[in-house]
Amino acid sequence: MTAQDLCHDTFYEACKNIGSFNGYSTLSTWVFKIATNLLKKYYRKNKYEQSLMQKLAEIPQSEIHSLEELAEINEDTKILLHHISKLDDVSREIILLRIYGELSFADIGILIGKSENYARVTFHRLKLKIQKLMEVDL
Repeated sequence: MTAQDLCHDTFYEACKNIGSFNGYSTLSTWVFKIATNLLKKYYRKNKYEQSLMQKLAEIPQSEIHSLEELAEINEDTKILLHHISKLDDVSREIILLRIYGELSFADIGILIGKSENYARVTFHRLKLKIQKLMEVDL
């Protein structure tokens, strides 16, 4: 039910504040930023962040063929989430918006208040950094 509530609140806020939309970004990016802010507010309010990390780490059982494979996937996911959680707020947001939000670098740049190129280069550098860290951990 929470997803429906957050979706409702996002569109309510968008309709209520449509006058503040200045056309600097696309309408979908503007609405996504509203949703992002409401989601952050929800996590802070409910101290939900640890639960979110656990849910991201869960893999559907239908994709697992053996207990060893499950252990390996869970360990890799934990290591990845650990490294992402250690990043500063802007870096973590870039990674999550690109991977989980599937946003373009232009949209990410708008959302974080930086250029498209900054978002692209930072994501690439972070990806390489996390890959190196994961190689060391494995």
